[in-house]
Amino acid sequence: MKKTETAVVLSNNKLSEGIYDIVLECPECAAMAKAGQFIEIYPDNGVNLLARPISICEVGEKTLRIVFQVVGKGTELFSGLMEGDSVRILGTCGNGYDLKSGSALLVGGGIGVPPLLETAKRLIAAGSDVTVVLGFRSGSFLSEEFKKAGAKVYIATDDGSVGFKGNVVDLIKSEDLTADTVYSCGPKIMLKFLALHCEERNMPLQVSMEERMACGIGACVGCVVKIKDETAADGWAHKKVCKDGPVFDSKEVCWE
Repeated sequence: MKKTETAVVLSNNKLSEGIYDIVLECPECAAMAKAGQFIEIYPDNGVNLLARPISICEVGEKTLRIVFQVVGKGTELFSGLMEGDSVRILGTCGNGYDLKSGSALLVGGGIGVPPLLETAKRLIAAGSDVTVVLGFRSGSFLSEEFKKAGAKVYIATDDGSVGFKGNVVDLIKSEDLTADTVYSCGPKIMLKFLALHCEERNMPLQVSMEERMACGIGACVGCVVKIKDETAADGWAHKKVCKDGPVFDSKEVCWE
């Protein structure tokens, strides 16, 4: 069940260039939130009318934490929010991760890293052994928080500035990392090659897809992806990331 709520900004911190960390007081949405879900935030400037989807990074008793990248006018507005400001949000949206028992490997790329923090915390609280692989172009953020939560952390960077020089899949192969279940969020090209690797190793993989969204409630059909469907004439059907996802079984996704 989704609900529109007026959230109060408790803090807004800049983690790195273009990356912001906001904690919102929103008791009703926080009570419903699951790992891997997102909220829609409405710009309050009378010009940018469409809400912006932002993944949930952490869930508190009455709060939601979001970590996002400034990519346009809407997120630029959010980056300037001050303590005490109010914003209208719609939450909680989408289907999150289906958390399984057993060991877990979490793989995040860039701004796909934040939703994995709540995922890691819930898996660890349930007794799972959690390993996290984080990929960035350069530098890193949130890695220390995964460690504090109790996860074993590996970092891959394109330029080699932190950790392994290369991509997350190459790191996973080099360290021979395995798990009972793999959870991931990041760029589609990363998810595609991770899916191929997990299929080769017979590791179940859940992927959180990143697509542009307009309405966030499944009405506009602006965020569709191809999902395998044996009952369809072409063997696939369009599914809405905002409503049917953002999390899908990697074997269901048409990657080509």
